[in-house]
Amino acid sequence: MIRIVPPLPDIVLEPMLRIALAEDLGQYGDITTRSVIDAGVTYQARINAREAGIVSGMQLAQIAFRLVDPALQVRVQMKDGAACEPGQTLMEINGSAASILTGERVALNFAGRMSGIATMTAGFVAETKGTRTRITCTRKTTPGLRIAEKQAVLHGGGFNHRFSLSDAILIKDNHIAAAGGVAAVLDAVKASASHMMRVEIEVDTLDQLSEVLKVGGADVVLLDNMDTATLREAVALVDGRLITEASGNMTLPRIAEVAATGVDYISSGALTHSARTLDLGLDF
Repeated sequence: MIRIVPPLPDIVLEPMLRIALAEDLGQYGDITTRSVIDAGVTYQARINAREAGIVSGMQLAQIAFRLVDPALQVRVQMKDGAACEPGQTLMEINGSAASILTGERVALNFAGRMSGIATMTAGFVAETKGTRTRITCTRKTTPGLRIAEKQAVLHGGGFNHRFSLSDAILIKDNHIAAAGGVAAVLDAVKASASHMMRVEIEVDTLDQLSEVLKVGGADVVLLDNMDTATLREAVALVDGRLITEASGNMTLPRIAEVAATGVDYISSGALTHSARTLDLGLDF
């Protein structure tokens, strides 16, 4: 079941919309619309789905139109997180035809991109049905769009990993190498980290995992690039002592078998870096 999640504050999202609109308007604004549309012409336009999927980015599209022209009347027909079918209307926009045309591309770029992420996430989530496994995203996001893309993951029924390097301690293989090994890096964390900070450590082998369990100091273990049989062994070895996260080569065809190993989370960068844009269109 797709979750309807609370919207983010508009003020948090506005800066990325302003940047996108400024990029699209260039130095002189929408010269095509100014040349062919008479002032005062009004229209009703609709954003329609041209394929099935999970809706996301309606809040972003609404902000885009409002920034172009606060007088536009924008009515969201399908909220972020809802499932749509081809031909369904997601949003209605009434007002200045010139303003609607000027905001069209930025609004559709965001709505299509975010709906694509939500749709892909929902596909991953569906493969975990009947298990306790949750699907989560990563920091492999489009620069400047992370908060919106991670919100789209929530709209698709997934969960969010770190938003930034300051959210939690995540010890990767290069940290382990630079610090001198698993024991050294965990001892360093125990000596310096705040008691309020969660600690996750990445392991590639069962031997590394055994060392993590022996040394202690981690809350979550990231089981990286393990085959399914090894993941099953790793989950049994952890035996509930740590939260387990499977990562690396987590493609849609693998999700069901990985979830069946009993891992708590499956993380996939593909949700945000490889999602296909959902086909949406604006029609007068």
